[in-house]
Order: sequence, then C-alpha cells, then structure tokens
Amino acid sequence: MKYKIFLFTVFAIIWAWAAYKPLYPHDWLLENYLVFLWVPIIVISSKYFRLSNISYTLITVFMCMHVVGSHYTYVEVPFGFTLQDWLDADRNMYDRLVHFSYGLLLAYPIREMFIRVAHVRGFWGYFFPVDLTLAFSAIYELIEWRATANIPAELGLAFLGAQGDVWDAQKDMGLAGLGAFLAMIIVFLIHVKYDKNVWKELKSSVKINKNDTPLGEVKLKEMLEQE
Repeated sequence: MKYKIFLFTVFAIIWAWAAYKPLYPHDWLLENYLVFLWVPIIVISSKYFRLSNISYTLITVFMCMHVVGSHYTYVEVPFGFTLQDWLDADRNMYDRLVHFSYGLLLAYPIREMFIRVAHVRGFWGYFFPVDLTLAFSAIYELIEWRATANIPAELGLAFLGAQGDVWDAQKDMGLAGLGAFLAMIIVFLIHVKYDKNVWKELKSSVKINKNDTPLGEVKLKEMLEQE
C-alpha cells in the first residue's frame, strides 16, 4: 500500500507541475480529460481488483509522460527536440516516444488483467495484449479526429500534433503496436528462462479440444431447441 501511495504522490506532483501555467491551457485541458477519467477509475478499482506493483509502476510512468506532454503540447516538449537531433528526424519526436511507450508500458498491465479476469493462457496471453493495445490506440486516434474537427483550428493542431504528417495516426498506432509486441517478447523470454512449463502451455493453448463444436448457426439451433 505504501508503494502505491508513493506512486500516486509522484504522479500528483508531476501533474501539479504540468497544470501550472501550461503553454496552451486549452490544449492542456483537452489532454487531461483522459487523466480525469482514468486516474479515478484506477484508484477506485484498486480497492476491488489490485494489480501488481509492476503494473502500477508502468501505468504511472506512462501517465507521467502524458502529463509532461500536456504541459508543453506534444509538439513542443524540449526532450522531443533532443530526440529529433539524435534520430536526425524532421519533427519533434516526443509524441512518437509516448505512443511507443503506450504499448511498451501498458501491454503488461493489460496482460495481467486478461490472465486474471479472462483466464487466458499460453499464446493468447501474449497475443491479446498486443491486439487490445492496437484497438485502444485506434480508438484514441478516432477521438483525436472528432475532437479536432469540433474545436478551433489552432487548438486542434496543437491537440492533434500531426506536425504536417498525413500518416501521423497510422504511425502512432504502429508504434503503439510495436511497443506492445516488444513488451510481450520480453515477458515471453522471461518465462522461457524461468518457467519450465511455458512451451507446454503454449502448445495446449492452441490445441483444439476433440469435443469442440462450431458456434454460429449451430449454437443458435441449440438455444432455439431449448425453448
């Protein structure tokens, strides 16, 4: 419990700093709607479904990266210009870093939820976190699109952060997927090293039960016959 309080305190301090005289106050507010939504959900849900300290740490790091971006706007974060120089890029790269980190840092908490709630195993415990990361990334891009279409142009450009790249949304989703894929590779390699049952579990997770039957019209017929 003390560690979770520590994480929340760290985030609160960084959020307070980011909320103090942000570069574009209206953009800061737009970026923080998701913070206002998800932080209470995470805090309240922790009383009923407690994640591991590793998951809470990864979530906190990502949230801190996000609120730093909200202070400057993703287009003008100083470290993004440093990344631009390092990578010899033609744009501020902070938003690319955050989208990649979204997958890299949040895939493991998603995996933990899948395993504990949906009881997935083997291959599916690695596949679904990547799949859901890509799905949520696409949903966020749709939110950005609709928000940008309904606010003043200058504010929309700051919020969208495309920096003139017509493929910005696709690249952001691709980086999120890549981050999640790398996270699952790391988790898999850890299991290979320390879990002697990993290969057996992988094999059994894709094995079709001999008593398996189709769904669709077959299942529908069964339900109708039960009436």
